[in-house]
Amino acid sequence: MRATIDRAVTSISSGLALVGALAVVIMLVHISAYVVMRIFFASPIPATVEIVSSYYMLAVAFLPIAWAERRGEMISIEVFSGLFPPLMKRLLVPLFVAVVTFGAYVILTYTTWLVAAREFQAGSFVMSLNRAIPVWPGFFMLPIGFALAALVAFYRAVALLAPGEDTNTRSGLQP
Repeated sequence: MRATIDRAVTSISSGLALVGALAVVIMLVHISAYVVMRIFFASPIPATVEIVSSYYMLAVAFLPIAWAERRGEMISIEVFSGLFPPLMKRLLVPLFVAVVTFGAYVILTYTTWLVAAREFQAGSFVMSLNRAIPVWPGFFMLPIGFALAALVAFYRAVALLAPGEDTNTRSGLQP
């Protein structure tokens, strides 16, 4: 059961990271085409800045968060861990970090979902060269990224509590 959940979480987080990587490539092509069109044809692609900032950059920044969390590559500051005895440091500190991280991601998921829902209801858009460019879909990338990162942090906490495993290897969702 645990292996199935691990594979599912890994697949989903890797899939979103792949979407973020594809956004980088598409953004590169889009901006390159914009520059070529502007220089050689004096006709840049309309709304490039709006599309880059409202879609590509959000995908690049927020969709791979769960992937980085799963791999243990998020920023961590170990200010107080030196004050704890080795057993506590090995068992309780990772669990505490996983629980606090989960809580933070849940709060971020909730608040960004409220904003995304508000922008959806309003039908948010930006105007570029007399064209309305809808931007509300981009707002949903934040709660999606944060929700999956919360799932990863929750799973890490559960994996740390799982009985019958060596506590040195119980980090949950390592690559």
